[in-house]
Amino acid sequence: MTTTDQKPLGSPFSATTSAEEVMDGLDLSGTTAVVTGGYSGLGLETTRALAAAGAHVVVPARRPDTARTVLQDVKGCEVIAMDLADLGSVRAAAARIRDRLGRLDLLMAVAGIMATPERRVGPGWEGQFAANHFGHFALTGELYPLLAAADGARVVVNSSAGHVLTDIRWHDPHFRTGYDKWLAYGQAKTANALFAVHLDALGRGDGVRSFALHPGKIITGLQREISLREQLDRGWVDEHGNVIGSGFKTPAQGAATGLWAATSPLLDGLGGLYLEDCDVARVSGPERSMDDGGVRSYAIAPDAAARLWELSLAATGTTPLAR
Repeated sequence: MTTTDQKPLGSPFSATTSAEEVMDGLDLSGTTAVVTGGYSGLGLETTRALAAAGAHVVVPARRPDTARTVLQDVKGCEVIAMDLADLGSVRAAAARIRDRLGRLDLLMAVAGIMATPERRVGPGWEGQFAANHFGHFALTGELYPLLAAADGARVVVNSSAGHVLTDIRWHDPHFRTGYDKWLAYGQAKTANALFAVHLDALGRGDGVRSFALHPGKIITGLQREISLREQLDRGWVDEHGNVIGSGFKTPAQGAATGLWAATSPLLDGLGGLYLEDCDVARVSGPERSMDDGGVRSYAIAPDAAARLWELSLAATGTTPLAR
């Protein structure tokens, strides 16, 4: 993948496309999928859409009882316990998934946390980097044999336009010299994009292709730790919590790009790309604002992706990818 590949393909869909429109007429019978965060927000929309098309969906959940209640009417769906911020929990969940499935066609890394107060997990890792990146990194490594066993598996990772806030802080990725919740979020989202780049480079020989994406601006449970006052000041919502911000999507529209990434034949033979609005995004320069769309070159740089991969292997103790 090079930056010249980062250009729209002419998708028939757009920013206003819904999950239902992307999935219209698709039959995913016999397809297996894992959707992290698949019981709330964009993850719930993703689970419902995949299951409605006939896929068997496994939802790893930090709150499994809540997930089972939410998903009780979704056929072809099962829940297992998993906390992305706890690598022991991730490995235990992956072992249960390997016991249940012979292959994995789709891994949808939708779960995430956003602009949280400072939290330390594991050996002192910054919490957003740990949950958003390390957790998904370890889960993918544990499930890779199932992905390689499928015929053309895809891994879809939710990044964000928030990646424009910062490159990886190689000198201090865990904010030991001072915490900033928005820079921590931006770094985690850059990590999500770089993860997809190198996973695709390593996995394409096994038919495993990977994509990162910006789902759009959507108010969901992701903003649960951002105060109403801050959301008001940012112009996202009114005093009653109603969405008033310009360009915001519904959850169904927000899930559309991930579902398009998982199913579109336009992406056959491609990978390592950053997507938005149900198409491949353009590369954006530093003079462009977050709302202008596109992906920064540092978030798709192969050398940086390889460096982050090695950092993540060392930090998490994840086994290098193997069939």
